[in-house]
Amino acid sequence: MQQAPAEDTGIAQLKDVIKFVLEEAARQGATQAAADASINQGLGVTARLGEVETVEYQRDRGLGVTVYFGHRKGSASTADLSMQAVRDTVEKACTIARYTAEDPFSGLVDPEALAREIPDLDLDHPWELPPEQAIALALRCEAAGLAVDSRITNSEGSSVNSQRHIGVYGNSLGFLAGTAGTSHSISCSLIAQHADEMQRDYWYSSVRDATELDQPELIGRRAGERAVARLGSRKLTTRKAPVAYAPDMARGLFRHFIGAIRGASQYRKASFLLDAAGKEVFPAFLQMQERPHILKGLASSPFDGEGAATHDRDLVRDGVLQGYVLGSYSARKLGLKTTGNAGGIHNLIVAAPGKALDAASFLARMKTGLLVTEMMGQGVNGVTGDYSRGASGFWVEDGAIAYPVHEVTIAGNLKDMYKNIVAIGNDVDVRGGIRTGSVLIGEMTIAGN
Repeated sequence: MQQAPAEDTGIAQLKDVIKFVLEEAARQGATQAAADASINQGLGVTARLGEVETVEYQRDRGLGVTVYFGHRKGSASTADLSMQAVRDTVEKACTIARYTAEDPFSGLVDPEALAREIPDLDLDHPWELPPEQAIALALRCEAAGLAVDSRITNSEGSSVNSQRHIGVYGNSLGFLAGTAGTSHSISCSLIAQHADEMQRDYWYSSVRDATELDQPELIGRRAGERAVARLGSRKLTTRKAPVAYAPDMARGLFRHFIGAIRGASQYRKASFLLDAAGKEVFPAFLQMQERPHILKGLASSPFDGEGAATHDRDLVRDGVLQGYVLGSYSARKLGLKTTGNAGGIHNLIVAAPGKALDAASFLARMKTGLLVTEMMGQGVNGVTGDYSRGASGFWVEDGAIAYPVHEVTIAGNLKDMYKNIVAIGNDVDVRGGIRTGSVLIGEMTIAGN
C-alpha cells in the first residue's frame, strides 16, 4: 500500500476551500482568520452468530471557520463546501464576532510557533476493502472465537472498520497545510456461560496500515480465551491491597493525568495538579515523553490544531512534571508559550528505563493483590483527584493468578496513586495515543462484600 499523492487525497481541493475562506474573511473585515476543512470516509461491518448485522458506508465533509475582529472571536461551521455555503458560513462567523466581548487572550497562534516543515509520518494507507471481504473477515474472527470452548454460547459480534481522514488547516498568518491518515481495526466480543453465570470479554487490533492488523482468527481466539478465563468470578471482601492495571486499563490513568495538566484545567484552577510544574508527581523511575512524529503512530501529527509545530518533549523526567499541555489561548492565559498541543497530546510514551518488568516479574513484585482488566463507571473528580470506579479482573496470590474477580470498586486519590506506582510492565500497548505497559500501585481500597 503506497501513500497517495496529495492531488489524489482531496487535500488540493480542501486547500482551495481554505484559501477562499481566508480571502472572504479579509473582504468582510476580519483582522485574522483560520479554517479547517475535512473529508471523512469509511466502511464498517458487524457480524453476529454467523450472520451479517450491519454494513455501513460513511462519507462526511466539514468546514470550521474562526474569525477575529481585534480580540473579538466568532466561529461557524458547515457540512456544505459549495462556494455559496462557504461564503455564508464566513459571514455568520463575522456577524458573531462583531457582537462578542473582547478577550485579550484570543487570536491566532504566535507566528514563530507555526510549523515550517511538514514531515511525512507515513499515516495514510488506504485499504481497498470491498464489503464482501470485510464481512468475510468479521465472520472468520467470530468463528475462531466461538470455537475456543463449548462454554462460549453467545456473541456480541465481530466488527471490521476502515476509516480515512483528510484534513487541511490554514490561517491568515500564511499557514496552509494538509494531511491524510487512515485507521483500520478488527474487534470481537464474546460471551461465555457456565450454569447461570455469564461473562463477556473482547479483543481488538487497531493500526494505520491494514497489512499490520493481527489475523482475525488470533483476535477471535484471544477474545474467547479472555471470556472463558472470567468464568468462576468471585467477589472480594473490602480490603486494602496492591492494584495492577493491565496496559489497556493503565492508559486511562494517564489520560486523567493529561487532563489535569491541560492549560484549561490550570487557568480555570480546576485541577488536582494545580501549579504542579517542577514538582515531583510520580516516582523517580518513571519517565514520560511526547513523541508526535512516530511513523504510523495512531496519534502522530506534524502540527497541532492551530498549525503550531509538534515536537518531541519530556513531559515527566525522573518523576518531575516538566510543563503543561498548552494551546495558544491557554498558554497566554498562563503567561507561557504554546506547546503544540491544541487538540490534544501526540503519542505519550510512559516508560521506566531499565526497570520495566516482564509478566512473571511484575506479578512476583505484586505478590498479592488485584489485577484489573476491565473498568466500569466514570467516578473520577478532576478537581480533587478522588477516584472510584467499578472493576473486574483477577486476584493474584504469591505472584500467580488465583481466580477471576468481579463486582468490586477500587478507590483512592490520583495524586497518591501516581506517587505510589511501584512498577511498570514491559507489555506496552501501542493501540492508542498513550503507550504504556501494566502499572502497579502499591495500595488502594478495594470495596466488595
